[in-house]
Amino acid sequence: MIEKRLHIVYGHFGSGKSEFSINYALYLKKFFDNVAICDLDIINMYFRVREKTDFLKEKGVEVYSSSRGHQDVLDVPALDPSILKAIQNKSYQSILDVGGDPKGALILRTYEPYLKDTENIFVINTNRPETSKTEDIISYMKLIESMGGIRTNVLVNTTHMLKDTTSLDILKGHDIVSEVSEKLNIEFRYNVCNINIANVLKNDPNVSDEVKDKLFPINLYLRQDWMS
Repeated sequence: MIEKRLHIVYGHFGSGKSEFSINYALYLKKFFDNVAICDLDIINMYFRVREKTDFLKEKGVEVYSSSRGHQDVLDVPALDPSILKAIQNKSYQSILDVGGDPKGALILRTYEPYLKDTENIFVINTNRPETSKTEDIISYMKLIESMGGIRTNVLVNTTHMLKDTTSLDILKGHDIVSEVSEKLNIEFRYNVCNINIANVLKNDPNVSDEVKDKLFPINLYLRQDWMS
């Protein structure tokens, strides 16, 4: 059940956060008439949500991005009216896709007065060296929270190895993210993987229901072979 209207998605560079954001927006569109993605990634020059604006609009999802583009994020960026509109409009389910770096979360300070009762989703690829262990994940998450003025309330496992991803990667990520969830008492909601891997896991009798119940199969839009 989707209880909140604003969904902030963040994670380390290479976590698959923007791919998740696109798929999550399409998922929300099944239940809500008005869905928008706000591309707040002012860190990464590649694989950004804004690159799929036309596709998302065809699917009925509105896309907003910073009019200032890439900039020195040591200073808090100026408030963007188009993004503010998506955040303030209570008839919308809005996803805020934040840059893959603690500094990238600084942009959330710009909109802090308007970000109340949000779903704050930390996306974790446990195959990244910086987020491969429980304590490292927690430390990195705390850095982002400190910069952005938010507190994580949802964890998502997006463990992958680009085109070499297997079901074993998802299972490894599940175990590590479960440890983070238990340690911090934060909801662990999804195991994200492409449809083929999701089917392998669903049909494997040795895979626990706990893993299967969290499966969130996705299509790949930003780089079609990154998790195939």
